Amino acid sequence: MFENVRGDINRAKWDRDEFLAAGGWTKTTWLSTFRVLIAQSTWSVFAHRFAHWATLCRIPVVRQVLLVFAIIFERFIQICNGSIIHRDAQIGPGLVVHTPYGVFLGPTRIGANCTVGTGVLIGGGCGGVGDNVYFGPGAKVLGTCKIGNNCVVAANSLVLTDVPDNTTVMGVPARIRLPGGNVQRFRRQNFEEKDKVKKTG
Repeated sequence: MFENVRGDINRAKWDRDEFLAAGGWTKTTWLSTFRVLIAQSTWSVFAHRFAHWATLCRIPVVRQVLLVFAIIFERFIQICNGSIIHRDAQIGPGLVVHTPYGVFLGPTRIGANCTVGTGVLIGGGCGGVGDNVYFGPGAKVLGTCKIGNNCVVAANSLVLTDVPDNTTVMGVPARIRLPGGNVQRFRRQNFEEKDKVKKTG
């Protein structure tokens, strides 16, 4: 659990710092970590990690006690954030809930470095989600479809069929497929271009 939480915090720090202007708030490591810890969406991830860890505990009495605290903590965070991450979901490190409210991640397998926006729904019957997948706001994954690695699901898309690796999909249902799905690469290029424009301008 603690390794996954550390990975979630580190990726949230990197993800948000890419979009904020450089300054003392982002350059200082402990301030950047503090900013992630007080973010509303971060606690949805923490609640899932703790509940999933309590579910996997095999010590009879300790498991029941942990589950009671986990369920109370999980329900409180769900009421505050409007985000539900099922405790049976197997999610790799680096999960980022970019914007809370209306997020539902069912009991399925999700790889590392997954980013979800507001209104994202991944049903429990999903065949699984690979690593480095970005779900735009309002994206829905229904049925038994499987999503590969390095994919981007555009905002308000409805995925009903399998998505191969390194693909961007969009539409209702998601039929438009574009090559390339590494959203992080596009972000870096955008910031490099903006820096060049500022220096030349």
